[in-house]
Amino acid sequence: MPFRFAKSIHTYLIDYPVIIVLMVAPFLLKLGKGGPVGPWISVVTRAATLLLPVLTDHTTGPVPVIPNWLHLWMDGASGVVSITAPTAFHFTGLSDRYYSVLVAAVLLTTSVLNAVR
Repeated sequence: MPFRFAKSIHTYLIDYPVIIVLMVAPFLLKLGKGGPVGPWISVVTRAATLLLPVLTDHTTGPVPVIPNWLHLWMDGASGVVSITAPTAFHFTGLSDRYYSVLVAAVLLTTSVLNAVR
């Protein structure tokens, strides 16, 4: 599979849909009960992450100013925020489990995509 095709799959099947779901899911799951900061951390970090595919220098980025390696690094940084948030803000219950699954998914995805490079 050519790398260019892999980047477009990453953008259209992972970046845009997943980011939107991750911005909405905390409110649908009512995550604020386990820590009132929880839903907003997700919205802020994912809103920043939503800019990445727009600014990445590949065929799907309308304003190509960020290299793809930096895009993947920033995805990983988003995972680090998700790792530290449950401990830093003392999330409990569903909020804690939500962020644990999110961390695993983000870090697995970014490590696999970095390995493809």
